[in-house]
Amino acid sequence: MDRTALPIQVDRNSPVPLYFQVAQHLEHLIESGELATGTRLENEIDLADRLGLSRPTMRKAIEYLVDRGLLVRKRGVGTQVVHAKVKRQVELTSLYDDLAKTHRDPSTRVISFRTEPAADALAIEFGIPEGTEVYVFERLRYADGEPLALMRNHVPVDLLRLTAEDLEVQGLYNLLRANGINLRIAKQSIGARAATAAEARALGETKGAPLLTMARAAYDDQGRAVEHGNHLYRASRYSFDLTLTGW
Repeated sequence: MDRTALPIQVDRNSPVPLYFQVAQHLEHLIESGELATGTRLENEIDLADRLGLSRPTMRKAIEYLVDRGLLVRKRGVGTQVVHAKVKRQVELTSLYDDLAKTHRDPSTRVISFRTEPAADALAIEFGIPEGTEVYVFERLRYADGEPLALMRNHVPVDLLRLTAEDLEVQGLYNLLRANGINLRIAKQSIGARAATAAEARALGETKGAPLLTMARAAYDDQGRAVEHGNHLYRASRYSFDLTLTGW
């Protein structure tokens, strides 16, 4: 993109601070892909002059995005776009689908894949006899080549035939749909905790870094529990979006 043509406009009559207006415009350009990873911005002085803003105002806008992990300052290079944080609506969709829809180039590495007898609590969750065979697999999901989520899932073996190779190239929900399993509803719990040393190594974080957690049980249109997942997401790269309505 021509750096002199960034489509940023500010409304001086708005109650929204000018620095925040600029930061929001830049954030939208990053998330939409118009400002790709690695793009260098104009220096703060030139950008401030072009927009008719004070240099402290422009500096505050840039610092806001640096603090959010969207921009980075490099000596001798200037200010560069680092990446867009993945924002995900809390809906019954898969991470793979959401990344593909937003052109974030999802890819997957299967860390482990096996079958095992369902323990008591899991058997109750699935509504199957204790000891029934279930798939259990752990995957590392990438967005644009960067690790984003560590995912552990259980799926009853009698629902479909799964292989590690299938899970490397497609999302789990795509595979369920391809086998005639229509997801209808899910129970989901979202939380947060610190990364263990092993989790940090897998996700490219430091030990103790904040992670978002999600536990989900999904059901099909026949009321069957078809998958149970425990997922970890890098809080520095990922967030959940919720829409709330009043009475």
